[in-house]
Amino acid sequence: MATSFDVATYILEKHGPVTHMKLQKLVYYGQAWSLVWDENVLFDERIEAWANGPVVPRLFNQLQGKFRVAASDLKPGSSDNLTPAEKETIDKMLEFYGPRTPQWLSDLTHAEDPWRDARVGLAPGERGDREISLVSMLDYYGRL
Repeated sequence: MATSFDVATYILEKHGPVTHMKLQKLVYYGQAWSLVWDENVLFDERIEAWANGPVVPRLFNQLQGKFRVAASDLKPGSSDNLTPAEKETIDKMLEFYGPRTPQWLSDLTHAEDPWRDARVGLAPGERGDREISLVSMLDYYGRL
């Protein structure tokens, strides 16, 4: 199974360098649409509902302190670990989400149930590390 580093590397190879915040959202949407379209978990790592939207902590820790990231920043990542079907799903996701700004993506995640439900009881902007479950992602995005 691929890791979030593999997914992020593929996204950056296809899209080019992006802000760390935007990359986190694209990795999140890659997981969401893989669950819906392929009925498959893209990577087996925790996604948390942070104040600015969904974040994969393991990926965040690797890129912490970087504003703009490129594929070369992800040493442990390899797009070769993705199947052709997984790459196709990411390509489709990038067609819609790729041109969007980081803030637009953050605002969108804030309006969607998986992030909102994971943050119930937290004030806007409050730090939190609650997990966004795969089940909540599949339920929500599967209805769209």
